[in-house]
Amino acid sequence: MNESLLSLHDYHDAIILETRLFSGGELSESVVREKADMIRSCAATLVGRDIDPQAAVYGFFVPGRIEVLGKHTDYAGGRSILAAVEKGFCFAATAREDEVLDITDVGNGERISFSLSPELVPQLGHWSNYPQTAARRVSRNFTGPLRGCDVAFVSDLPPASGMSSSSAMMVGFFLVLSKINHLEQQEVYRENVQSKEDLAGYLGTVENGQSFKGLTGDKGVGTFGGSEDHTAILCCQSEKFSQYSYCPVRFEKTIPMPEGYVFAIASSGVAAEKTGSALEKYNRASRRASKVVEVWQSETGQHVPHLAAMLESVNGDTDKIRDVLRSYDGDEFSADDLLSRFKQFYVEQLEIVPDAGEALETGDVQKFGEAVDRSQRLAEEFLGNQVPETIYLARSARELGAAAASAFGAGFGGSVWALVREKDVDGFLRQWEQKYREKFASCAERARFFVTRAGTAAFELQPF
Repeated sequence: MNESLLSLHDYHDAIILETRLFSGGELSESVVREKADMIRSCAATLVGRDIDPQAAVYGFFVPGRIEVLGKHTDYAGGRSILAAVEKGFCFAATAREDEVLDITDVGNGERISFSLSPELVPQLGHWSNYPQTAARRVSRNFTGPLRGCDVAFVSDLPPASGMSSSSAMMVGFFLVLSKINHLEQQEVYRENVQSKEDLAGYLGTVENGQSFKGLTGDKGVGTFGGSEDHTAILCCQSEKFSQYSYCPVRFEKTIPMPEGYVFAIASSGVAAEKTGSALEKYNRASRRASKVVEVWQSETGQHVPHLAAMLESVNGDTDKIRDVLRSYDGDEFSADDLLSRFKQFYVEQLEIVPDAGEALETGDVQKFGEAVDRSQRLAEEFLGNQVPETIYLARSARELGAAAASAFGAGFGGSVWALVREKDVDGFLRQWEQKYREKFASCAERARFFVTRAGTAAFELQPF
């Protein structure tokens, strides 16, 4: 065993684990203890399989994310403001000599096993879709022979809550496979993935099935999304907002969190799973954006890859685009469908995100809150991805004194974030939760409320 690595035996020692895992000081003491306990439970699961306690083990923490602003903008080449949360997935993995992945969900004890292959057929609607999709794409894009692994994982993210639990899971499994197989040393990796932003863009295509530079795509997981989630998970910084644009992923700036503020999070209890009817609703929002571009190209003969490029091509004269869309007469979408999707995108892209970023940089929390309110209204009226529960949570948060509040993620359920003074957050959270449970008793059992700082990006346990 490489002595610089931790062993499964080491993972049972709380002091060793906490020191090695969180020596960077980017997570609070209470969060360090939570994650150390989670990773120890993963290690215990692997030991329970009769794996040698002295075997070298690789460990990762992969966070969920908050989409502060930028609703459904990433796959259209837009921009967003992001933060990581302090909840997420913990992984422990040991290498195998064959191509088998043997995976256990520590939370429910479910165990699956499959071989690395470009011909894998994942099970839609089941969590195994994400590790199998990652494994299939790795098998397709990188040269072998590739090694499998024994993996145990556990999460404290509310599932299907809009915090990108599915993307975080997939990112985590890719990081495990990449580490065990030294993918970063392969020439094809170095040619195509040269930064964290590149890796986020690549993993976005792993999920949506597209190709990335010279790395050939496949079927993905069935969603027509972008790379915002993967960018937040891999690139966000502790105590900061991060602003990125997409197609390709481009870093724009970081902005410090307003001093004295934290996030209160309400997971509504309305599942935002990208499966079944929710998958169709999510993909329909994506198709509306694509249809706007398609209609523009058909009418003007101008080729543009996405909505952001279309906006750039008219130099701010959006009346040209509106005139084209008003004349559209199609089957799946009406002219009004396309006009509303276009309006939501360009206002979010060109007005709200820049205004909100400027307000944060100048410390104008009130102006920031007003920009966020505008984004929430556009989501309700024009994007159409809100449900009564998320609408109520955003409005009641503001009524209770939050500096800003918005639903986030794919929508059609999910969560709401509220920016609240840290000294007031405990009382705020109790009132927010009580009001919600009184209004939506049917969701009360599944709803979750918690506090988080802007957290750190995904990272590996580092040896001394």
